[in-house]
Amino acid sequence: MKLLREALLRGRRRPRHSGAGSPTLFRGDGYEFVELREYAPGDDVRRVDWAATARTGALQTRVILEDVALTLAAFVDTTGSMEAGRTRPFSQAAQEAVNAWFGCALSTDRCITVDALDVAAVTLPRGAALLVVGDFWDLPEDDGLLIELGRRFDCTALAARDPWGGALPLRGFVRLHDAESGATASLYLGRAQAAAYARAVGEREERLQERFARCNWRYGTFDCDEDGAVAVLRAFGFR
Repeated sequence: MKLLREALLRGRRRPRHSGAGSPTLFRGDGYEFVELREYAPGDDVRRVDWAATARTGALQTRVILEDVALTLAAFVDTTGSMEAGRTRPFSQAAQEAVNAWFGCALSTDRCITVDALDVAAVTLPRGAALLVVGDFWDLPEDDGLLIELGRRFDCTALAARDPWGGALPLRGFVRLHDAESGATASLYLGRAQAAAYARAVGEREERLQERFARCNWRYGTFDCDEDGAVAVLRAFGFR
């Protein structure tokens, strides 16, 4: 999972600051040029770019990316709905995603499992890379917590896709069981109801993606029958 770790180190959403256990942009003998910015007191004068300084009329410093320790954190939805799935429970794919997430860590990195997002907000070090895997049915309506997390950490949401979103396999009068609450209900499912269900699933997925984007989160999806590791890499743009 070297690609995943490199993506986290280069991620532009990552807050830029110093501190143990978090990815940091250092000035000095780093490995990769990142950007030019105006000189600030305390910068190493050896990193002044004199050609850029001549062009702009102001001192310009070369910023270098140096490979440093990461704090990797993960939260997995363990509610009843994560035990649903067409071929296997979502919880199995979710665990594969977390294994891949922590699997990219080096011996110098920290790996932390959190049991609540509000706990993550106050316990993780700024700049930590946070993976949240779930179906997000219990996501708060208010964006406040998501915004706070997006400001403090490099956040990635991995959302379970409805396995019957494309086509409901049932027709006629059916008895449905709610995996989250345990409640049951008798419903009629015809062609019109199936089409309305598919539209609702698609609209919900679009809203989730837009919502996480507004809150500065990276967003991806996973199916119950796919390798969770593949889903994580896809969220980072790898195919």
